[in-house]
Amino acid sequence: MKFSVREIALHERDVRLRMPFRFGIVTLTESPQAFARVRIRLDNGKEAEGASAELLAPKWFDKNPALSNEQNFDQLRVSLGLARDAYLSGGANTAFGHFSTHYQPQVARGAAKGLNPLVANYGPALIDRAALDALCRALGISFYEAIRTNVAGINAPETKGFLQGLKPTDEIAARHTVGLVDPITSSERRVNDGLPETLEEVVARYGHRWFKLKVGGDAKADVERLAAIASVLDRIGEPYFASLDGNEQYEDVEGVLDLWRRMKAERRLQRLAASIAFVEQPIKRQNALAADVSALSREKPVIIDESDDSLDAFPRAKALGYRGVSSKTCKGLYKSIINAARCKAWGPDYFMTGEDLTIQPGLALQQDLALVSLIGLTHLERNGHHYVNGMASLAAHEQEAFLTAHPDLYERSHGAVRLKITHGLIAMRSLDCAGYASRAMPDWKTMREMKIP
Repeated sequence: MKFSVREIALHERDVRLRMPFRFGIVTLTESPQAFARVRIRLDNGKEAEGASAELLAPKWFDKNPALSNEQNFDQLRVSLGLARDAYLSGGANTAFGHFSTHYQPQVARGAAKGLNPLVANYGPALIDRAALDALCRALGISFYEAIRTNVAGINAPETKGFLQGLKPTDEIAARHTVGLVDPITSSERRVNDGLPETLEEVVARYGHRWFKLKVGGDAKADVERLAAIASVLDRIGEPYFASLDGNEQYEDVEGVLDLWRRMKAERRLQRLAASIAFVEQPIKRQNALAADVSALSREKPVIIDESDDSLDAFPRAKALGYRGVSSKTCKGLYKSIINAARCKAWGPDYFMTGEDLTIQPGLALQQDLALVSLIGLTHLERNGHHYVNGMASLAAHEQEAFLTAHPDLYERSHGAVRLKITHGLIAMRSLDCAGYASRAMPDWKTMREMKIP
């Protein structure tokens, strides 16, 4: 099913966090959210509009400490501008064809602007989702149907025989993020807005059994931080599971192995260490794919996240002992699908995980959930609902529209519509609808036009 891209409008609006989120080298307190609106025209002349959203997150795509957060925002805006120009001039193609045709030229154009591949691919990641949303709406089919029946035209060799076997789930476990400055117990509370703030409160309110624990690159300090976390998690009567996220804070595999050995030797971490399911990108990206990590992967599987900056990054990582790769809509939905197909072909030792970029409720949340559900994940990181006060900053009618359209996914509490998590699970059957996982649309009148530098 071929179509041309007729219009692309880029918008943004501000997101302010209710509590600071420390990961890697940044403490996030606010960030714009980007929105893409794409109008397409099918070969038969029918037109339709689709949309997508993603945070303009600083210090994840490019962690150069010399750049300000605003400079990071501008990098991502430039990426969107480059992609907009390319897709508008690209002629008719399939949904996947638009992606594959523009992939290498977009990376090259980004490099000419000083953008690394992760930044360069941010723009296409949003436009691809919005274009696919428009295609689904034009045909009156769901995202799930578009991928399983390959209306999207995915012809990557890895996906041959893979797509038709995909089966979305109705619910998924939320893996709660514990940031580097998150309060653990009630003595550390700071916000006092009635919503869960401390790890103790989060466990009591949401019933999580999956957690993502940030570490900061100082093995001794990390062990003490993890011991404080374990003092809360070990009170859970049922089994719990966790991932360890280094956010590129360790220089090499030897440093991460030192941390792991300290964790295993620490009596206070006996249960927590046994509960670690995998380790996420602990090594700085400039070193991560330069040396073998098999010694660490024999202890706990290691995945790449920030180093997943190209379509061949996962195979290269596999050769060095990595066992998995993250799915993030900000890196591109087609990359996630291709990597999921690779995992199935390579066997049960290889896997994908679902990771968050402080995803906000509405289009961003729903499209990400639909993607990981379709590729078979059973848990994924969620933190946007924790660090931001749901839809509190949005107009009442927009909040109501999403709540009405997706009553299994959202609830109204503490004066706002927000993600609903019950017994650690997110229900999402309502995402199986015409379009890319949303029966509602944001209020475009409340946004500003994105200014491309």
